[in-house]
Amino acid sequence: MHTLAFLGIGLMGRPMATRLAQAGFGLRAWNRNPARAEALRASGVQPVADLAQAVQGAQCVLSMLEAGPAVGEVMRAALPALTPGTLWIDMSSTRQDEALAFQALLAEGGCRFIDAPVSGGVGGAEAGTLAIMAGAASEDFDQVVNILEALGRPQRVGPVGSGQVAKLCNQLIVGATLNVVAEALLLAQAAGADPAAVREAIRGGFAGSRILDVHGQRMLERNFVPGGQVKTQLKDLRNVLAAAAGAGLHLPVTELVTRQYETIEDVVPAADHAAALLALEGMNPGIRLGNMTDQLP
Repeated sequence: MHTLAFLGIGLMGRPMATRLAQAGFGLRAWNRNPARAEALRASGVQPVADLAQAVQGAQCVLSMLEAGPAVGEVMRAALPALTPGTLWIDMSSTRQDEALAFQALLAEGGCRFIDAPVSGGVGGAEAGTLAIMAGAASEDFDQVVNILEALGRPQRVGPVGSGQVAKLCNQLIVGATLNVVAEALLLAQAAGADPAAVREAIRGGFAGSRILDVHGQRMLERNFVPGGQVKTQLKDLRNVLAAAAGAGLHLPVTELVTRQYETIEDVVPAADHAAALLALEGMNPGIRLGNMTDQLP
C-alpha cells in the first residue's frame, strides 16, 4: 500500500502520523482544524484540507478520532470519495457495536474495515511502542501489519469488533490500577512513610507495573498534564459497563472506579487520568500527597 490517509491530528494522531511518514509511507493528513495537519508538513506528511481529497485514491485510511460519533460522521462524509477495496483502519476507542456498524457502512461501498484501538498513550505513540489490538479478517490484517508495526506491536484478537473488546479490557485494568496506585501512595503519606521510597521499594515485586512506574511518578510530581485524559478514561469505562451489561455481567470494581472519576469529571476533564489521585484526595480532606504545586492542563 503506497498511499495512506490519516484522519485526526490530535494528541495521539500527531505522533502516529509522524511515525508513519518517517517509516517511508506516502501519507496525507486531514484534520477538522487544517492548521494541525499543516504543522506536520516538515515531517514529510502531505496536509490536505479537504476530506474527500485526502481519502481519494488512498489504499488505506487510518482514523484516530475522539469517539464513535465522530468516526461515524467522518466516515459517512468520506465514503463517496473512497475507492472500492479501500481498507479503513479505525484506531479510535469506540464501542463494539459501533465498530460493527462501521464495517457494515463501508461494506455497502465495497470497502473493508479493521478496528484497531491502541494503548500506550502519547509516549507510546511517540516511541512507536503502542499496543495495537486489531479486530479484523486475517487476510486484511496480514495486508496492513507492516503499517501497524511502524506504530507499535499489533496483535489480531479476533474478527471485526474484537479490537474494541480488547481495548475495554485494557482500560478496565488501567483505570482500576491508577486508582489503586493513588490509594497506596496516599496511604503511605498519611501513615508517615515516604511515598516516593515506598513506590521505589515495591517496584521490583509483584506490585510492580508500568502504571506504578509512570503514573506513580506523575502522582508524586503532581503532574496531571495529559497523556490520557479523565474524560477519555470515563468514556472508556462507561463503554466497559455497557459491554458488560450486554454480556449479562456485573463488574463492581469498574462501577466503583467509574464513580471515582465522575467526581472530577466536571472539574478537571482534560487532566491526565493520573488525576485519580485528586478524586481520592477529595474524599480525604486535609490529606495530600507531597507538597508540589499541581500541574494541570
